[in-house]
Amino acid sequence: MSGYQDGFWQGSDGLRLHFRDYPGFPQGPPLLCLPGLTRNARDFEALATYFSSPAGGGWRVITAEMRGRGASSYAPDPASYTARRYVADVEALLDQLGIARCVVIGTSLGGLMAMMLALAAPQRLAGVVLNDIGPSVEVEGLVHIQSYLGLDERFADLDAIAAALRASFGAAFPDRDAAGWRRFAGQLTTRDETGALRFDYDPRIAVPFGQPEAALPDLWPAIDVLATLPLLVIRGELSDILSEATLAAMVKRAPGCAVLRLARVGHVPTLDEPEARAAIARLLALVA
Repeated sequence: MSGYQDGFWQGSDGLRLHFRDYPGFPQGPPLLCLPGLTRNARDFEALATYFSSPAGGGWRVITAEMRGRGASSYAPDPASYTARRYVADVEALLDQLGIARCVVIGTSLGGLMAMMLALAAPQRLAGVVLNDIGPSVEVEGLVHIQSYLGLDERFADLDAIAAALRASFGAAFPDRDAAGWRRFAGQLTTRDETGALRFDYDPRIAVPFGQPEAALPDLWPAIDVLATLPLLVIRGELSDILSEATLAAMVKRAPGCAVLRLARVGHVPTLDEPEARAAIARLLALVA
């Protein structure tokens, strides 16, 4: 048994998009997991399996794949690869599933989407986890993202991908061993029509990245909204995306929020860390 059911929904423009639904034993609002820029539903497999189990509280967990990622369709027009469109797609998913309120667990881009939801539809949020992201993003991290985003590479095997990932992200995860890099490679890749491995997203998501039409709104007011909800902010100690200064400013605006700092971890924490799982469980205990 996989522990989840595959589902599909129509995005805001009718594009066919994919999600995983871990049914759990519903006793509260579902958890909606939103992945990072180049990531997919597999990022949340361990988290979703645990929190949908009796040991984790039996929550229903939905892990969504944004357009151009995983089993979701690639957009005909790459100009639609923007955070505003992704948020519209997520609202369409919630509408299709009849979900009035949910707890959003957002990693990186997924956290930006959670903040945008807080501005656009705060009534839909029962709680939020922001995984290594805030209203201000560090330039150093954006430069790193631009160095690899959209590269349409092919690899012979997982070891080759693991080596490439370690070269690019090794400084952010100094304690990850060879088996861990292979697992990471497996989460991020798929096979093309020739059998070669490639990263599991449309390289054209890079087209609007950094362009004016893809600019985010001012997200600091979203922290004021989230301050009224159960809120957890997770930061990797080595993060080049979420700075300590930004985190301090977030806590000042949302003094009741929980904060977790993970040592010797960069962008982004996997959320498989025992400390992260425990912090998320504490947040869920506050969700009404």
